[in-house]
Amino acid sequence: MSAALPVADTLPDLAGTLPARIQAVGTSQIGMVADRGRDDPEVVKLWIGEGDLPTPDFVVEAAHLAMQRGETRYTYSRGIPRLHQALSDYHRRHWEVEVAPERFAITAGGMNAIMQACQALLEHGDEVVIPTPNWPNLAEAVRVTGGAPVTVPYRRSADGHFSLPIEDLVAALTPRTRVLVVNSPSNPTGWVMPLAEMEALRDLARERNLWIISDEVYGQFTYGNALAPSFLQICTPSDRLIVTNTFSKNWAMTGWRAGWVVYPEGLAATFGKLGQYNTTSIPTFIQHAAVAALDEGDGFIRTMVGRCAESRAIMVEGLSRLKGVTVFAPEGAFYLMARVETGETSLDLAFRLLREAKVGVAPGTAFGPEGEGFVRICFAVSPELAREAVARLTRVLGERAA
Repeated sequence: MSAALPVADTLPDLAGTLPARIQAVGTSQIGMVADRGRDDPEVVKLWIGEGDLPTPDFVVEAAHLAMQRGETRYTYSRGIPRLHQALSDYHRRHWEVEVAPERFAITAGGMNAIMQACQALLEHGDEVVIPTPNWPNLAEAVRVTGGAPVTVPYRRSADGHFSLPIEDLVAALTPRTRVLVVNSPSNPTGWVMPLAEMEALRDLARERNLWIISDEVYGQFTYGNALAPSFLQICTPSDRLIVTNTFSKNWAMTGWRAGWVVYPEGLAATFGKLGQYNTTSIPTFIQHAAVAALDEGDGFIRTMVGRCAESRAIMVEGLSRLKGVTVFAPEGAFYLMARVETGETSLDLAFRLLREAKVGVAPGTAFGPEGEGFVRICFAVSPELAREAVARLTRVLGERAA
């Protein structure tokens, strides 16, 4: 009988042996707050970017039928051709643009779309300009793939509105700049980039031979306009543009992990290889469900956006009455970036609201140091739940003096 191996008194610090770019990846403060309350049924959970509607039945049924047909085997690494065509039709229907089916690749959600874009574009040390506060996964994807995120703060007016002057982006450029990232409508600010500013950024990218990664996940979620403009409307198939998107938000499919990238002509083989070595392919039956979402889901999107608009109005009106709170109605996405002046850090405030109000919010610093003093609230919930959240926050924060 062999002798047992000796047990070390202390475990080695293997994390310290990992590459510096991996050690530098940050811990999600959203997850830190959510982990304290995700199993509490009494908490109104507004911390994560996820609506409270279930995936529509026609999408679920399409997946079920595909599984029954045996659509459970490996398929093309860029996705099934039927889904490419459905995506082409979807963009034509909503943005009146012609995007050839061969310019789409299917990914494991929007996060994998961004990761593949970074893998395709970045060499070690390349700089990527990202407006901030920003969805933290954008900067971390850059770090994981060896790039260096360079943040440019949004400007904020006295009434709470955010803006991003093009000259601020120009000032951040260096000889090492490789990519400009735009997330419009923005998570977490709700800012929507005007078409004229998109054209100016496109021209800047052409002049400096820069790439644009445009994260257009919330393009359907606008309030006052039919749709947010897309870079696909103003760029040619040969421009240095990669658009990332997901099925998660429009069709309540967060857990299905399906997304897509749009890339320039000539990169199909590149993204075929990236798909192969990232995931081989996402599940085939999920791709058939995604076709159903695109072909049959426009009415569901309208319902979801209308519901968000109602809950947005409830929360803006209610939170604007609270002591120390400044909030404005965002132009797009489904988040409120509310400034809350209590003397606490954003993280401490989020923990206190979870504890005392049973309302889960994301601390502003989860989106970069520029988010200090803010909390982000997801309003992709029912109007009834929005009213309940406002009532609970009012009891804890109090109303401002008349």
